[in-house]
Amino acid sequence: MTRLLTRSDLQAVLEPVSCMAALRDGFRAAASPIAGQRIRTDLPFPGTATALIPGVLPGIKAYTVKVNAKFPGARPALRGVVCLHSGDDGRLLALMDSATITAWRTGLAAALGTHLLASPASAAGSVLGVIGAGAQAELVMHGLSALRRHREIVIHDSDPDRAHAFASRHDGRLLTSATQVAAAADIVLLATWSRSPLLRLADTRPGQHITSLGADEPGKQELAADLLESALLVVDDRELAATTGALSAAGLAAWAAEATLSEVLRGDHPGRTRATDRSVYAPVGLPWQDLALAWVAYQQAEQHDIGQKIDLLS
Repeated sequence: MTRLLTRSDLQAVLEPVSCMAALRDGFRAAASPIAGQRIRTDLPFPGTATALIPGVLPGIKAYTVKVNAKFPGARPALRGVVCLHSGDDGRLLALMDSATITAWRTGLAAALGTHLLASPASAAGSVLGVIGAGAQAELVMHGLSALRRHREIVIHDSDPDRAHAFASRHDGRLLTSATQVAAAADIVLLATWSRSPLLRLADTRPGQHITSLGADEPGKQELAADLLESALLVVDDRELAATTGALSAAGLAAWAAEATLSEVLRGDHPGRTRATDRSVYAPVGLPWQDLALAWVAYQQAEQHDIGQKIDLLS
């Protein structure tokens, strides 16, 4: 039997603290003899198709295959499934809504990377800037709230209604541009569909941290090359960042990334060493992250009998 987990099912079984713990463990143990692949193609429609294979982690006898459709003009813009297979015999253990898994694993991994690389928060907290007030930014906020305090939240989004709704939920202050957000914030989160840089080196200041989630496929770019070259740049995978992520969009090679988040978490790289350093976390998103959260969701769903069971072979 295969367990079907919808968006509401996943929201019932996932919670930020346990998910971030699974992601933290995954970053520390992510080295695998089988490299994850991210396959993306244009379509004869206004969207793209993406597959991430295989999601594997040491200690978990299962793997994931994720298939997504990305249509920027749709709501939601991301639709698809995460398939969780048994590592023993390939049985399809679960089918899960990929938009929920992707938003949770991307947002919470970003929260973890942001907290590790940003300057330690003062007792009064820091100013957090959000550029792009969608689902991924929402999950970063949930994750960060468990890790550090914020004195104020400033927000910009090209969609005024979405910006107002986000500001209302988080008691934030609206600003009229990405550069205004960068001028006001100590930590800046970008989660947009931008195909040209929203921030350059001149828009930032020493000591700031910036997390960029939008450059996750060719052609998308949120940060200019001069900013990436001047900052302590941390990615989740150097080669993917150089072929499909922030490095690719800026025309930079894989070696431009000083570290991966795995190296920082394992202590192989010290991360930020000076308060005046600019730091940037620019992940692409890796297949094992899908497995980390899908496995948490599946175990909770099995324990509490959440979701519908279906027999695909009947």
